Amino acid sequence: MEDDDIPDTRDTSEGSQPRPQSLMLAFFGNHVLDEGDLCVYSGSIIDVLGRVGIGEQAVRSTLTRMVNRGLLQRRREGRKMFFGLTPQALRVLEDGRTRIWQQGAVNDDWDGSWTLLGFSLPDSWKRQRHDLRSRLTWSGFGALYSGLWIAPGKVDVAGIVSELGLAAHVKIFHAEADEATDIELMIRDTWDLESVAARYVAFDKRWTAHLNAGSGDDPIGTRLLLVSEWLRTIRTDPRLPARHLPPAWPARPAQETFRRIAEQTAQPARKSARGLLETIPSR
Repeated sequence: MEDDDIPDTRDTSEGSQPRPQSLMLAFFGNHVLDEGDLCVYSGSIIDVLGRVGIGEQAVRSTLTRMVNRGLLQRRREGRKMFFGLTPQALRVLEDGRTRIWQQGAVNDDWDGSWTLLGFSLPDSWKRQRHDLRSRLTWSGFGALYSGLWIAPGKVDVAGIVSELGLAAHVKIFHAEADEATDIELMIRDTWDLESVAARYVAFDKRWTAHLNAGSGDDPIGTRLLLVSEWLRTIRTDPRLPARHLPPAWPARPAQETFRRIAEQTAQPARKSARGLLETIPSR
């Protein structure tokens, strides 16, 4: 899995637009992941993404790019082309689902442990270094020092390291901080808390306004944008222990807003999708 396999972290200020691939992954996560082995007609995908401002050509080029990168599979049926998930895409979406629905954005049950990962890569391995840092960031790590990264809790990163072919260059430890360590200072030095908080505030402001407006727009489009933006927002959040974060940390109200709208749109979006999406079995 590469950095682009998971939703991007572009600015979530008002008016920002996620990349087509982020929306495409959100689409398949919303309407295919839990429906079994299905492929969706390209025309249906074009229709849905068009509702959130993605043009037909951008959709087609994104589908082709995701096929080439092993995230989607093609299946032709007559004159129509259908697209379904690959095992690689399933891993990406299941990881995102865990972050959204199981872990949540607020870490109230931290056990006091930390995972430390040290690495030393040759200077010429720029791509490997980029991939490792991207995967570590998604897994909640921050750079304590240049070659030493840290994350709250016991994080299983052995699979990531092995997948990237870096096992011989990485050492992983699980430990607790000594009482002489100022954990809150360490957190402020390691992670950009202001940036993480600003993303939550922006998300909550925009989607609370949507709730208050009582907008009746298409539930498929609304849910697509909601999930895509929420995943972009939490991707930058390492789920630091709540008791060591500033008072009134904005992740909690933002998560409540997300879940409220997600619950409101779940059934209408599912019902609309049943009538809109043309699908076939992937096998």
